[in-house]
Amino acid sequence: MPSPIYLSTEDHARISAAVGEAEMHSAGEIVTVLADRSDGYTDVALAWSAIVAFLALAALVMAPDFYMDLYDSLLADWGHEWTPSMIIGLAAGVAAVKFGAMLLLQLWSPLKFWLIPPRIKTMRVHAHAVRAFRVGAEQRTTGRTGVLIYLSMREHRAEIVADRAIAEKVDPDVWGQAMSAMLAHVGQGRVCDGMIVAVGKVGTILSEHFPRDENDVNELPDRLIEL
Repeated sequence: MPSPIYLSTEDHARISAAVGEAEMHSAGEIVTVLADRSDGYTDVALAWSAIVAFLALAALVMAPDFYMDLYDSLLADWGHEWTPSMIIGLAAGVAAVKFGAMLLLQLWSPLKFWLIPPRIKTMRVHAHAVRAFRVGAEQRTTGRTGVLIYLSMREHRAEIVADRAIAEKVDPDVWGQAMSAMLAHVGQGRVCDGMIVAVGKVGTILSEHFPRDENDVNELPDRLIEL
């Protein structure tokens, strides 16, 4: 299933221009990344399916007659004696059906992402942002002044990851305002505006701690990276 298109060609150009403008006032290098999702969450989907299957087995234990009568009515198999192997087979069948049904239901992305615990979303987004930073920005600038602005759409979360020189001078909590401003726009469907606002705020912070040198050169691309 193809990922949704969040930004137009014009939006990309606007974000690139915003990055270029922000970098004109500091020695920092800003990298922007937009991801549809930060993980496939297959393990979470399997966990929910296993939970539903277990609950179905628990219901079978508490109300065995209901399931046995249902089996008999569906197969018109009256008057037989329930053997241990038949009961085990019934339990396995019920668990398999419930497991498979829950797995299929989670193919619908809105339900799948609604079922993912917020803490897991936050952890996966952070981990993916750090990986993207290591590939696209970490230690790729002369002064270790790269900053990654990462937005993950399905999880409704953002991360800002800074290179060593910046992390030593700027407290991580300082980036919170930039992320909040970005998510406020994104939550209203203005993804491009949100990213531009974040770029501007990050640029302001960088200009305070890392003013631009007259010999400064652009070391990282200004374009937005979509994953």
